[in-house]
Amino acid sequence: MCVSSCKASRRRVCTLQGSAIRGHQFAEQAGGREHKFDPALLLSGLTRQFSTFTRNEAGLPVVWHPAYSAPLLPSSHRFPMKIFQTIYDRLLETKVVRPEQVHIPVELPSMEQMSLVHDPEYVREFCEGTLSAASLRRIGLPWSPVLVTRTLAEVAGTLLTAELALEYGLACNTAGGTHHAFRDFGSGFCIINDLAVTSAVLLERGAVSRVLIVDLDVHQGDGTAAILAHEPRVFTMSVHAASNFPAKKQRSDLDVPLPDGLADEEYLAVVADHLPRVLTDFRPDLVLYDAGVDPHKDDSLGRLSLTDAGLFQRERMVFDTCLAFGVPVAAYVGGGYSTDLDVLAARHCFLHQAATEVYAHHHF
Repeated sequence: MCVSSCKASRRRVCTLQGSAIRGHQFAEQAGGREHKFDPALLLSGLTRQFSTFTRNEAGLPVVWHPAYSAPLLPSSHRFPMKIFQTIYDRLLETKVVRPEQVHIPVELPSMEQMSLVHDPEYVREFCEGTLSAASLRRIGLPWSPVLVTRTLAEVAGTLLTAELALEYGLACNTAGGTHHAFRDFGSGFCIINDLAVTSAVLLERGAVSRVLIVDLDVHQGDGTAAILAHEPRVFTMSVHAASNFPAKKQRSDLDVPLPDGLADEEYLAVVADHLPRVLTDFRPDLVLYDAGVDPHKDDSLGRLSLTDAGLFQRERMVFDTCLAFGVPVAAYVGGGYSTDLDVLAARHCFLHQAATEVYAHHHF
């Protein structure tokens, strides 16, 4: 069902054969030798002590910015811009998050930082409001100075979340995951690719040597895959509905296309099969996790059939698996679509609830 090749510059070939539901064979061929994945490696990782991380006594670090929901969109617009404020309000009202846990980015990304992965002319035209009408239609959002601030604040929040994860082992944003933005154009409500920018900035600083992007949004992370196609220090993994947007898929380092209607048990088995293998093979210093909730059975733009319980189990699985390997995780809410923002926010908040539980029980 799925074949993926690692970047040629790594001089490795990873092959995945067989059914994504029944499980893949995974092997790395390097220097004429084949190294097969050993599940015992995951179990041994559970005993690791995270002495490189600082314990945050305030609790799980959570990132928010008041500009996340600032642009006013018509009530009929498909993109739920108000959802980010609704998520934040729900987290505080339910006491999953306390005010002292919240971090607000104070600096917006620079042109130099965004130009590490984007065409500077494209960034300039967006910031100045001179993109063509066709470019804005492809993005799907009306331009305004407030949208510029919102877009840059989201990138800043994604970077801050990653910085906090490197320090504390785990951190969550209340937005983020603009994976449809390409180098020189935006798409699917995504303008600047926050995951790609964050990876590039941290690599340039020398804060990390390898970054794994785990994208479990129901839509393939096509922009991320295209931007980072020739960056051997970043591994892109996308598990998505095969028949969903975008119609033209890009090549991630690992693509796992799923059939319509896939439900909890089968979906979780696929993630559980692939994630430890990628962690073992690539050995990242940081995971950027796009936790889109649009695989939910009631999502208006999704084609999979996860339940609330399935989403929560997915979040726990990703956090527990990555931390068992000693790899810090920065998590982002990703996509999700419903006209009922309270219901949608509840789905997104499974991410923060799961992270809070994991953070309380791991010994950082």
